Amino acid sequence: MVSTAWIKKRQPHWKRLERLVEVASGGLSKLNHAELREFGLLYRQTAADLSTVVEDASSSQLSNYLNHLLGRGHNLLYMGQRPKISGIFDFFSSTYPSIFRQTLPMTALATAIFCLAAIVGWVVTAYDPSFAHRILGPQMMVSIERHEMWTHSVVAMKPVAASEITTNNLSVAFAACAGGITVLGPVYLMVFNGLLLGVVGAATQAAGMALPLWSFVAPHGVLELPAIFIAGGAGLEITRGLLFPGLLPRRASLAQAGARAIRLMLGAVPMLLVAGSIEGFFSATSTPVAMKFLLAGVLFACLLVYLFGSWSTKGSGPSPANTR
Repeated sequence: MVSTAWIKKRQPHWKRLERLVEVASGGLSKLNHAELREFGLLYRQTAADLSTVVEDASSSQLSNYLNHLLGRGHNLLYMGQRPKISGIFDFFSSTYPSIFRQTLPMTALATAIFCLAAIVGWVVTAYDPSFAHRILGPQMMVSIERHEMWTHSVVAMKPVAASEITTNNLSVAFAACAGGITVLGPVYLMVFNGLLLGVVGAATQAAGMALPLWSFVAPHGVLELPAIFIAGGAGLEITRGLLFPGLLPRRASLAQAGARAIRLMLGAVPMLLVAGSIEGFFSATSTPVAMKFLLAGVLFACLLVYLFGSWSTKGSGPSPANTR
């Protein structure tokens, strides 16, 4: 049985710990060095006191008090550091380009699959125009045959269209990334979207609408397509970690590949947000074609400098080759 004398002896320590918990309610950074050491000592002592108290069935009220106090202290110890703006800046300014370059072979593979599918779609449609009808559907083909772009709805409802476009692009990107666990997921999405672009390109080329199409695609496509390729590369990175673990256990290889894939996706999201806004508010407008291609060139040049610039050299963990 816990004695009253023991409780009176220990009570000042509990009250002191409670006081430190209240002072550090916003984080342990509010405590100075001496208080931090005192906090750790009192926390361990109170934990030992609780183990003594719980053995006494008649001290349930005291047990609840100490348990609650330790719970508050535990939350302070393991709450971690709050996100800082500087950390976000560091991620996008240096960590992300480094991760991108480490996993560049996977992004290049996704790009190659997309482009190959686009070429196949273009060639098949050029030799068999009925293929475009089967892929694109009658409504879109009627617009092409009338030499009309199908982007009027985008111009009419810019905010809504931009939101829907961005949501769709994010859905495709996340599906390409998460699909890596199924092995064929990112490959299927790269093939499907590449084939679709190739068919549309060939159909509009045959109808003499190549310039309207590519002047529409270019301003947002220079960000949207690389983001989709990156998402596909993230999915293929997961597939690589699953199928080719190297010297690592398969679970550890998959965990490392998944961490890289998630960071790749985090950097692709802003690209898709900007691309969706450009498509919704600019690409489908009557802005001169030269201005659209100029914007596309500037955006693409900025993207290349950002991803491959020598200024972003901060390390971000081992590369895939070093973890095999």
